[in-house]
Amino acid sequence: MEKLFLNLGDVIRNWLFTMGMGDSLVNLIMVVIYVAAILSFVLLNVLYLVYLERKLSAYFQQRLGPNRMGPRGLLQTTMDVIKLISKEDIVPQAADRWVFRLAAIIVFIPAVMLYAVIPFGSGMIAVDLNLGVFYFIAISSSTTIAFLMAGWGSNNKYSLIGGMRTVAQMVSYEIPFVFSILGVVMLTGSLKMSDIVAAQSDVWYIVLQPVAFLIFFIAGTAELNRAPFDLPEGEQELIAGATTEYSGMRWALFFLAEYSNLVAMSALAVTLFLGGPAGPLAPSWIWFVIKVYIMIYVFMWVRWTYPRIRVDHLMNLNWKFLLPLSLVNILVTGIGIKIFEWFRP
Repeated sequence: MEKLFLNLGDVIRNWLFTMGMGDSLVNLIMVVIYVAAILSFVLLNVLYLVYLERKLSAYFQQRLGPNRMGPRGLLQTTMDVIKLISKEDIVPQAADRWVFRLAAIIVFIPAVMLYAVIPFGSGMIAVDLNLGVFYFIAISSSTTIAFLMAGWGSNNKYSLIGGMRTVAQMVSYEIPFVFSILGVVMLTGSLKMSDIVAAQSDVWYIVLQPVAFLIFFIAGTAELNRAPFDLPEGEQELIAGATTEYSGMRWALFFLAEYSNLVAMSALAVTLFLGGPAGPLAPSWIWFVIKVYIMIYVFMWVRWTYPRIRVDHLMNLNWKFLLPLSLVNILVTGIGIKIFEWFRP
């Protein structure tokens, strides 16, 4: 599969050159093709992930879950998509219409752009940037703008509070999130995704950086706004938070972005801590998918196991525990690297 992917890419690239196109244009077209392929992979995964989460939540709560539409309820997500497409698109009369409409589009753009630097297998990466990790962090951070636009543009107090909570939560948890990744970057000496994967050929970084992985997972859950950190939605207090006034496909885009970000966050965790696509016997892309789905299962397991916490407890966990712990982890990692250099033959 990997050889087919690489060979197909070479065939398309050579054909574009025979058409008289320059290097810059050919590279741009190849990036578009890669992103289109990745987008197809993501959208197909989202269809299954919605079904998977419903089944897992039903299992954890000792009930059946979807079981009517299609064999074992497999067509339930397809029916949901048809329902959302057929729903009326309602824009509140007092809303800021341009901001309200653009928010639903902007929220999905970063979710797609993240996959440009994810190594799906050996040589299966759209753009292997030297600042790949920095690119991922920068793009994922821009999601807060869409939620703030949705809350403000809705002209609804619940939506506004939900949007502000999203900004407060995501901006706060980005700090320990970045610091947890910094330990991996220190060990590798590079921000390039392929270099990080190659550096784990002997030992995965989850072994060398277990504390960083734990911080990454907790902060990543908060970044995704998933339970027990789904305070921006908190239906007991805010109805549906920033998305309260959205309906039909506009609401579906927020929902789609959440699951796209879930896959991207799991893929980043696999790349940084679980050896990326590396694995014995089977092709590397198969190992990558297996590891990503293990991480997705853990994210879903946590969501349906722990109750939502209070917003003040949420902030206390970040500023009083995760942030100091992440700084200590960086200090210990630096000391460990220095000691290793002293005693290295």
